[in-house]
Amino acid sequence: MPKSVVPPEMKPEVDAIVEAIVYLYTESRRLTKEVASRHGLTGPQLTVVKMLETLGELSLSRLSEKIRAQNSTVTGIVDRMEREGLVARARSTVDRRVVQITLTRRGHELAREVKVEPIQIFREALVGLSRDDAKDLLRILTKLANRVRQMVDDTQTREEP
Repeated sequence: MPKSVVPPEMKPEVDAIVEAIVYLYTESRRLTKEVASRHGLTGPQLTVVKMLETLGELSLSRLSEKIRAQNSTVTGIVDRMEREGLVARARSTVDRRVVQITLTRRGHELAREVKVEPIQIFREALVGLSRDDAKDLLRILTKLANRVRQMVDDTQTREEP
């Protein structure tokens, strides 16, 4: 990825924004790991439990998309969770190639026990914003995410043989 030059007049703001993004990301991971370990889970396992609690049954590929991980990574996470009796796999009745993942009774009980979901902390913080500020933040973050996505796609396209 080519190194961009930040105009000197924007450097303080750009640095402060990057610092805030890194803080939010780091804090989210720390909170997830802390909450997960209290319940005998890893951070990714907690993410899967809470996602399945919210969304219900998901295919392995859809779950991978939702948690932004490779299918092979999610397969390993689900394998361990299945051994621990937290999730179950079932073939789709519509398309036998698709494997659906659901929480077991034990998984649902665990999901209910986990009271503080790290994402909920961010939701509560966002509720403190005015509606106009929330709309502005969404617009700006969407623009930023799209720009990052495009830069990543461009980089991957250049690196492909």
